[in-house]
Amino acid sequence: MKFIGLLSDTHSYYHPKLESFFKEVDEIWHAGDIGSIGILDRLKQFKPTKAVWGNIDGTNIRLELKGTEIFYCDKVKVMLTHIGGYPGHYHSGIKKKLKEEQIQLFISGHSHILKVMNDPSLNLLHMNPGSAGIQGIHQRITMLRFKIDGNRIEDLEVYDAPRKEN
Repeated sequence: MKFIGLLSDTHSYYHPKLESFFKEVDEIWHAGDIGSIGILDRLKQFKPTKAVWGNIDGTNIRLELKGTEIFYCDKVKVMLTHIGGYPGHYHSGIKKKLKEEQIQLFISGHSHILKVMNDPSLNLLHMNPGSAGIQGIHQRITMLRFKIDGNRIEDLEVYDAPRKEN
């Protein structure tokens, strides 16, 4: 069993609640738009981290990371990318790749909108953790944590807070 912390779109911002929300996770996965190599380094110092680059990430991050990662976590085949869309509205070429690779958990970022939904046509679960940063039009900071046990994805929890504290 693996306990996963999932975030996206930090845009060079390291949220002060990130470490307490992810305290018990085994790994952190970042779905792009990290913003600075310092954020990536800080995540890696805190927990083992898998990440992909996003459209705002510069050369230093792109030299270290791929645009898409496909891997197994326990018995679940995962695809992690930044711009991917969601069921019924996949970005160009994504649906074909999901089908060919028989992905079971598809993770993307970019929209800054928290979304977790099944795609029965591809027999997969899609997750977009929203945005953990303070750049963009979103009004909420969101992050996810969940467990993968064998082929089961379970115990999903959401961190949800106002972007601006009153």
